[in-house]
Amino acid sequence: MSQSDLFSWKMERDPVLRSTIVSVLVLDTDPDWDRLVRTIERGTRLVPKLRHRLVIAPFGLTPPRWALDPGFDLSWHLRRAALPASANMSTVLEFARTEAMTAFDPARPLWRITLLSGSTGGCALVMTVHHSLTDGIGGIQIATALFDVDRAETDRGHPPEPPRESDGVLRDIVAWNRSVGSDLVRGGIRTTRQIAWRVVAHPARAARDGVTLAASLARLVKPITATMSPVMTERGLGRRLAVLDVPVEQLHRAARAAGCTMNDAFLTAVIIGLRIYHYRYGAKIGRLRLTMPISLRTADDPLGGNRITLARFSLPVDILAPEELMRAVNGTVDGWRREPAIPLSGAVAAAFNRLPVAMVTGMLKHVDFVASNVPGSPVPLYLAGARIDRMYAFSPTIGTAVNVTLMSHAGTCYIGVNADSAAVPDIANLTDCLATGFATVLGLADARDREAGADVTAEPLDRHRSHR
Repeated sequence: MSQSDLFSWKMERDPVLRSTIVSVLVLDTDPDWDRLVRTIERGTRLVPKLRHRLVIAPFGLTPPRWALDPGFDLSWHLRRAALPASANMSTVLEFARTEAMTAFDPARPLWRITLLSGSTGGCALVMTVHHSLTDGIGGIQIATALFDVDRAETDRGHPPEPPRESDGVLRDIVAWNRSVGSDLVRGGIRTTRQIAWRVVAHPARAARDGVTLAASLARLVKPITATMSPVMTERGLGRRLAVLDVPVEQLHRAARAAGCTMNDAFLTAVIIGLRIYHYRYGAKIGRLRLTMPISLRTADDPLGGNRITLARFSLPVDILAPEELMRAVNGTVDGWRREPAIPLSGAVAAAFNRLPVAMVTGMLKHVDFVASNVPGSPVPLYLAGARIDRMYAFSPTIGTAVNVTLMSHAGTCYIGVNADSAAVPDIANLTDCLATGFATVLGLADARDREAGADVTAEPLDRHRSHR
């Protein structure tokens, strides 16, 4: 396991911090089961970890290692169940939330897929994976390699043979320590190459760069001992799920109206929704603390895998003008993406892995929320002959009160809300507040169009809520 994967795995000693991702694909019809089996079987060969389980090293001399499951049984991981004729999205979300709360069997590969079929309104595919197998962008890459662009089956040829495994525990221990050392050295060289040159050419500037890097590392690992939210303070094992649909182009236009990115518009809508939620509880707040995944993925990385780092920082909430709030969000997020310490995330994770687990989990439980934006396919995709009409991702709360994940697909932003029910006992209320936040941000696009004299025919915001 990488240092980042080991970090998420160790945190699961506290079940509140389980790193389970649940995705729900709403299909227009039942897929062909035999084609679906072939597609998923191919996926397990393209991404070898889907056939691997975690094996614990003796005396904890290395992290758990990925090893081929000798008893791998695709039929255990790929299942199907019948929906009642009266089933709707709430029925699917009820099933998905139980998946989000259910721990994986560590004796098997850490994923499962369930096809829920039989409803007259289509069917749903619920995919559950551990975060160490993939992150959001990695999941989209896997989907692109497996899904089709029409109902016909695409001939993709034979998948590559899985790589050979290393032999022997001693070799694993040596290989692990060598890879850790190499990774940290490479990361340090990449980060300090310019600084090293400046030591010779510009010693004063080099000193300032060293101070800047030290300060950046301090910000990245700063202990967090209290939530900023006075309302969403409790943490528990219960989860509630809800969804929202937002037009991609309208959210893009809203972002452009403020000179920002779609991710800024997304975060601003979430912040406005959380502000309204707190107002309904009689609480006025100035800032909330966010955990935001930052992708470290490169073009050379293999399919799947977890290639993110988590930045924790606060965002303003009390700026009432949405355009000004979005610009403030843009400045903060852009600053964190440029933090000098981000390339050293592996070293930071390694340091955290050597701390007592309880110390680190306490820090994570005092972050208010997680928000993640995953760009998906701009065109419709098909799975075993069925068109994917909607695609929602419910990423783990990792100790926060709520995780809001946006996944774009074929012109629509599909937003999954995964709330800790101890922190958010009324998810219908929160979902309504978030819908108002998105409507407020989308209004920026309408206002800009009216100023330009355009014909405003905005698509309505589609709200799907679940009390479960």
